[in-house]
Amino acid sequence: MISLKHLKGIHLDHHKNTAGFTIVPMPVPEKVYIPMVQHIGAPNVPVVSPGDRVKVGQLIGDSEAPVCAPVHSSVSGEVVAIETFMTQMGRNDVNIVIETDGKQELADTVVPPVVTNKEEFLKAVRASGLVGLGGAAFPTHIKYNPRNPEEVDTLIINGAECEPYITVDHMTMLAHAREIVDGTLNTLKYLSIKKGIIAIEGNKPDAISLFKDLTKDIPEIEVFELRLVYPQGAERVIIFETTGRHLIAGKLPADIGVLVSNVNSILKLQQYLETGMPLVTKSLTVDGNLIVHPQNVEVPIGTKIRDVIEFCGGTKRDPKKILFGGPMMGRAMPSDDLAILKGNNAILVFDEAFSTMNPETACINCGRCVRGCPMNLMPTTLAKAWDRKDLETLKAYDALTCMECGSCSYSCPARIQLSYKIKLAKDLVMQDLRKQVEKAKAQAEGGKNA
Repeated sequence: MISLKHLKGIHLDHHKNTAGFTIVPMPVPEKVYIPMVQHIGAPNVPVVSPGDRVKVGQLIGDSEAPVCAPVHSSVSGEVVAIETFMTQMGRNDVNIVIETDGKQELADTVVPPVVTNKEEFLKAVRASGLVGLGGAAFPTHIKYNPRNPEEVDTLIINGAECEPYITVDHMTMLAHAREIVDGTLNTLKYLSIKKGIIAIEGNKPDAISLFKDLTKDIPEIEVFELRLVYPQGAERVIIFETTGRHLIAGKLPADIGVLVSNVNSILKLQQYLETGMPLVTKSLTVDGNLIVHPQNVEVPIGTKIRDVIEFCGGTKRDPKKILFGGPMMGRAMPSDDLAILKGNNAILVFDEAFSTMNPETACINCGRCVRGCPMNLMPTTLAKAWDRKDLETLKAYDALTCMECGSCSYSCPARIQLSYKIKLAKDLVMQDLRKQVEKAKAQAEGGKNA
């Protein structure tokens, strides 16, 4: 059974090389390439055309689809192309290419919104283009408008940052603590939520102390120190650690009375309320053993990876692997030609020695993957079931509950790619579920026509 006090996890070797490095604004590149899909949901449609002049904060892509977040220009300049390209996820998307003029003139629409009630607040959240900045990129205005708002009593601000290498959330908390507290208070107020929890992992004592000092006279906000166990920042884990509530697969946090937002999300929201500037820049950690000058940088959304790396001094030699995100849950990129999106929080660049794993060997049944799994799964059983394409076992052993945190793969002395196999297994189960739904629909339609 799952522990009544804590979920399981693993202890990682941290490489917080940029801890203490202030976030540095990056100069505007010559061109930006802004994708129309930077969120979970429907793609945006460009509302500008080649030849148009645009300014910072100007709306350039939107959609009438319910699950969507608008996209704004991060620069001033001229739209020189609208092109199709392949995304980080291997899908086709549309890029708006803007040649910058270096002036960074603000759009006339960049004015603080009028917010006096929940409806106006949610409208402002959508207009800001905000998505989950911890990596999920779910549109925030949808998250903040659940079907059961009267049952939501807790807002968790996620400051765990438990991945190795990444420090940008830590530096954000130190530099913008007051704005984060104000953003938390505004969200509590307009969504009628009783309690806010700012949850920070224990390896950031300066941030914990700062927030405790700022909130000592604010009874509705609690500062919670998380354990130094990965993955404390995962949504299901942080909810359990701070509230004791279990979020099962297939349910949303709001279903158990909770909303969760990253510290950068709540900061960008507060800054939009104060200035009217939508989400047009992204702070991220640039590190890895090949980066000449590792640092935390703030870059215009749509900046190419190669431009960010060049700003950090380039690489010491040709890289073997470039990651968006941390080494535990990040994604390897096929090249440095892709652009920074709203949900990216790190670029890590490694040579072959750091990025090549030892060959996989046979499972020795040591149980380390089971002991480390926060969701109490049996990774080896699931991986073997995937190898056999055994759907019944995958369902029986709860494959869909896997968070893909990578704890099992990290713990495995045989270097078996357990997390990756379970990810593929989850896709197989979902395909089967979709087939069942389609079959049920077809049968229902057949019954109607009979």
